[in-house]
Amino acid sequence: MEPNGSVSPPKDRPRPRWSRCSSSGLRYGSFVNSLSSLATAEEVVQKSAISPRRSYIAVAVLCYVNLINYMERYTIAGVLINIQKFFDISDSVAALLQTVFICSFLLLAPLFGYLGDRYNRKYIMIAGLSIWLVTAASSSFVSKWQFWLLMLLRGMVGVGEASYSTIAPTIIGDLFSGTQRSAMICLFYIFIPVGSGLGYITGAGIANATGDWRWALRITPILGAGGLILLTLLCPNPPRGAAETQGEGVAMQSSYREDVKYLLKNKSYVWSTLGVTATAFLVGALGFWTPAFLSRAQVFQGLQQPCDKEPCNHIDSYIFGAVTVVTGILGGCLGTALSRWFSKKRSNADPLICAVGLLGSAPCLFIAIFVASASIPTTYVFIFLGEVLISLNWAVMADILLYVVIPTRRATAEALQISVCHLLGDAGSPYLVGLISDAISKQQPDTHGWNFQSLKYSLLVCVFVGVLGGLFFFLCALFIADDRKATQRLVEGDPPPQPGPAASQPSEPSEPSEPSEPPLELSNREK
Repeated sequence: MEPNGSVSPPKDRPRPRWSRCSSSGLRYGSFVNSLSSLATAEEVVQKSAISPRRSYIAVAVLCYVNLINYMERYTIAGVLINIQKFFDISDSVAALLQTVFICSFLLLAPLFGYLGDRYNRKYIMIAGLSIWLVTAASSSFVSKWQFWLLMLLRGMVGVGEASYSTIAPTIIGDLFSGTQRSAMICLFYIFIPVGSGLGYITGAGIANATGDWRWALRITPILGAGGLILLTLLCPNPPRGAAETQGEGVAMQSSYREDVKYLLKNKSYVWSTLGVTATAFLVGALGFWTPAFLSRAQVFQGLQQPCDKEPCNHIDSYIFGAVTVVTGILGGCLGTALSRWFSKKRSNADPLICAVGLLGSAPCLFIAIFVASASIPTTYVFIFLGEVLISLNWAVMADILLYVVIPTRRATAEALQISVCHLLGDAGSPYLVGLISDAISKQQPDTHGWNFQSLKYSLLVCVFVGVLGGLFFFLCALFIADDRKATQRLVEGDPPPQPGPAASQPSEPSEPSEPSEPPLELSNREK
């Protein structure tokens, strides 16, 4: 509805954009008549200036950096046996390498989420990745007596990942919409398992080729330097909400407290975040311990000798890495295809797909854990099936967040989701599994067979978490249709109805203007 004072027909006047805040801040119906402090001059210039070709190039660059990020994260797991021998550390202490990294990641994510919703996202990513490159390369020069320094540097690596993982998906969300966005998000998130798998392969390969596991930690910073250059030259910083508003963007002023209150009231966001947390728990525990578990299983069966000195046999890192790459691509594409197909029939198809994926993975993991003592090929078959089902969720989970949260709060939403899913998920899951394994192995210390059994029983916690995560996504499915419609209304400019006599007009209209002088932002909208 047009504000009072306008005499032009509604079809001749552009529709104002409305912003949504918590009840303590800006109310429904407030005009967005300037880009204010959240949209820089650079963003204004970029309105409608990002071509499809440049958008696709930007996604390619973001995918490449995402690949390198996850390669670096799982290189440690690929050479874990060597690291344990080099530093002479137990399972629980070795798992601290991943825990320290994830903890810094989750603690810094809210900061980058706050900055990402308010300042130039491209510059934030460049700064974070620069820190990542320096600290990741430095961790490869730690001596045998400085394990504490290795943990410190692994923690600092989390700075770069927190800046990138929080912001990159929101840029893709502002470059594309609809099915194009789903496809681009799928492509971006496929590189998580692909990068993870390549991390195992390159880490083990470089360690074998050089005879020194520390060289495995130097390859990703070299590749990452190229990604930083490409990001600087080719990645734009689109206006927030540009894809939904034909390049204009959505501007809104709100405090961080109001942003958090808005997200906590969004039931779809809350339940999907808990589901993402369960997925992160599974991926973190399995990704860190599976190569070591399979190696111990082969020692238990007498298929290979235990590793008493470096270099150790990395065949399981190679195979598991390849399995992770294939299942990541297959599961990610299958999940997106199922989402596009069933969304035409059911508005809550996405969380249902995620629920089925996690629930289906639980029996596969259970069988894989117990069959490992008898048949390694059968174990790989069920690991393959379990990872495909888990990978159904990668792109779909990210797409859920983008369409149930308004554009100006997506970086904050990504950040809080990252913090929660890592705090309760993969930050502690490798350590928890290692701690349980150490506790069980103390009953029969220094026995290779019992070392395998202890790790086997500790991995059963993953089966329970998979079932729990499926239930979280089922709960999300109950609310997602209404939350998605509410977000779409707000972005497209339709304020929700207000009770009482004032329901027919905005609660805070701007000052009446002459027909020839529309509000400032609207005057820039050429038709």
